[in-house]
Amino acid sequence: MLGPHLMLDCYGCDENKLKDLDFVLKFLDELPAMISMHKIADPYAIYYPGKSDSFDKGGISAIVIIAESHISIHTFPANNYMSVDIFSCKIFDIEKAIEYITKAFGAKKFEKKILNRGLEFPKDVPKAMKIVKKQREKINLE
Repeated sequence: MLGPHLMLDCYGCDENKLKDLDFVLKFLDELPAMISMHKIADPYAIYYPGKSDSFDKGGISAIVIIAESHISIHTFPANNYMSVDIFSCKIFDIEKAIEYITKAFGAKKFEKKILNRGLEFPKDVPKAMKIVKKQREKINLE
């Protein structure tokens, strides 16, 4: 397995935090270290104002690239909702991440989904070499 992908839907969040660009950037700046990840770029965020007469009333989309992959957030302040994804090629403390995220944004309720990504991704180099060698031998036999 390559690693876990946490998908977190948070409801009843603090509307002011969901629309505060500085708060979201600071949060993404601190989260990687909280879960033993390594930030390799500064967080990037954009505020989209949305339209009052449409479904999308605006919010923030933000991402931080980590050595282990990425963490992204999409906020919907008008609905007190946000989604957070943490994809990592390294096992991390999912419960610690959820606790930190939900407390930071004041989520009253959340739903989590955890997907194991890259189930056939070989992390063991000697094992990977054997797999590649077998595949090449098979190709040569056909």
